[in-house]
Amino acid sequence: MERWRGRVALVTGASVGIGAAIAKELVRFGMTVVGCARDVDKIKAVAVECQGEGLPGVLVPFKCDLTREEDIVSMFSAIKIQHKGVDVCINNAGLAHPEPLLSGKTSGWRNMLDVNILGLSICSREAYQSMKERNVDDGHIININSMAGHRMVPNSNVHFYSATKFAVTALTEALRQELLEAKTQIRASCISPGLVETEFTLRLNNGDAEKAAAAYSRFKPLTAKDVAEAVTYVLSAPPHVQIGDVQMRPVQQSF
Repeated sequence: MERWRGRVALVTGASVGIGAAIAKELVRFGMTVVGCARDVDKIKAVAVECQGEGLPGVLVPFKCDLTREEDIVSMFSAIKIQHKGVDVCINNAGLAHPEPLLSGKTSGWRNMLDVNILGLSICSREAYQSMKERNVDDGHIININSMAGHRMVPNSNVHFYSATKFAVTALTEALRQELLEAKTQIRASCISPGLVETEFTLRLNNGDAEKAAAAYSRFKPLTAKDVAEAVTYVLSAPPHVQIGDVQMRPVQQSF
């Protein structure tokens, strides 16, 4: 990770959970991390933690609604002005609504498409353009995917969400191919965790704390830090090594 010290990373969805853990881990390795989310106050709290621990990097909070292309483009313009550009883009932001295919609300489906697919794709495009215009040839785009992007589970509440994550699997490979065609050494990877103990499950269960707790009672889940360490593992690979996908899950998770 030494070669990333002093360089700039964008982490979307950095206010809580996996995104906050990734942002803090990159700051630990001396990077300048722009963390974005709609709730910027929570990112500010993480930035204070980083400063209080004396970490060598810095976390820069940025308010951005990833369902609005104009917000994303404005964010990249601000990063260009303040930090010259992005060297690493971590597309972490993602959400799931319990909206089955046979009875789900279109608004929930559309929100998942806007964040999980379109927001991710726009950020990837803008990150590549930022790297290209500065002749950065060793950048990295990492999509935080899910095991739900590789197999379907018999739970109607996550079927549409799974479809968006299958799209992330396809988009990551497509991005790798386009980067190869562009004759650049910029790499594209994704990380696909299984069950992780974050606020994600609580949101999926519409704030039902009892149901969320039940999901974690069957076996020890992954932690957000486990996923953050997978990100640094991918970033630490030698420049000639292309890691396509890291699939990780709790030892006792059967699917």
